[in-house]
Order: sequence, then C-alpha cells, then structure tokens
Amino acid sequence: MNGLIIGLAASGAGFIILSFFMKDKQRKLEKDLEELSMQVLQEHYQLNKKLKIIEEELLISDPTPSTIKTSPVNQIIQNQVVALYNQGIDLQQIAGQSSLTVDQVKKILAVYQSKRKESGV
Repeated sequence: MNGLIIGLAASGAGFIILSFFMKDKQRKLEKDLEELSMQVLQEHYQLNKKLKIIEEELLISDPTPSTIKTSPVNQIIQNQVVALYNQGIDLQQIAGQSSLTVDQVKKILAVYQSKRKESGV
C-alpha cells in the first residue's frame, strides 16, 4: 500500500514537471488568432486606401456639369412641361415630374414663350 502511494505521488510530481515543458496550445492558439486579426486589419486598411484612390480617380475623371452635353429633350416631354406650366405648377415641381433640371425647364419654357410671341397669341 505504501508503494502504491509513493508510486502515485511520484507519477503526479512527474506529470507536474512534464507540464512545464509541454507547449501551451491555448497560448499558441491565442497568438495565431492575434496574428490573423492583425493581418485582417492590415488588409482592411489597404483596401480602404485603394478604394479612396479609386474614388479620387473617378472624381477627377468625371466631367463637370458645365461640360456635359445635354441631349435634346423629347417633344412629348416638352409638351408635358408646357402643359404643367400652363396649369400653374412651379418650375421645381415640373422639373421633378419630368426628370429634367430646372435650367432645362426654363429653356423649354423660353422657347415656348418666344414661339407664342411670334405667332401673336
């Protein structure tokens, strides 16, 4: 019986000493997770940098509104603009309903009014 107790005590002490020399898997796992997290953060930062560069390039290459050539407005839309104007609707509402800018609406109405003056009506 004494031999059994001494044997168990010796093996317990041996396991304790052995545990100091074994690698800690949890510590290694934490280190791996930290490295992975740092890699993800670095990649995220690099992607954001590249995205900002691309956005700046797109902003530079976009033509300014003054250089955009406007296509001629369809006659049906012009008639709609004139009809809405004759109903007393203000220019911003007309522009919103006809998907035109306020400047385009003003140009259409200016042409309409000049034609109206020429015809004497």
